[in-house]
Amino acid sequence: MKKIAALIIATILLSAVTSRVLALDLEYVRKSYEQAVKNEKLCSSLIEQLSGQTNNVVYLGYLGAFQTIWANHTSNPLAKLNTFNKGKKHIEQAIKAAPDNVELRFIRLSIQVNCPDFLNYSSNIKEDKKFIKTNLHKIESKSLTAMCNKLI
Repeated sequence: MKKIAALIIATILLSAVTSRVLALDLEYVRKSYEQAVKNEKLCSSLIEQLSGQTNNVVYLGYLGAFQTIWANHTSNPLAKLNTFNKGKKHIEQAIKAAPDNVELRFIRLSIQVNCPDFLNYSSNIKEDKKFIKTNLHKIESKSLTAMCNKLI
């Protein structure tokens, strides 16, 4: 009986450690964000990795961002629009779940500032800039602070 209990405890502990190891490092995602525009493989890889992390709103926001960036890497116009819209939906879904999250507002702002006008995704630029400026002091990540400062 003691062996079974020990085996169950060991399995639970191993499972907890494994799930933490499999979780993406947020700093890695942040640093990869700017590079994904020029690096198709990196963008594709992060979309794949983040697709399994959608229970975290920040990862959901980044998934949406990488999906909108993916539109730059595909040549089919319909695929471009579909992937952009899917990404936009994920970003908005994340912000709806956590409207006071500065990082999510940064993600949306960075996409809205850089996407073509004809996509009609620019209605939150002023609001997000103001929100980020007001809440910049709440950011703990140096890399995120630097990215926000470049944008605002």
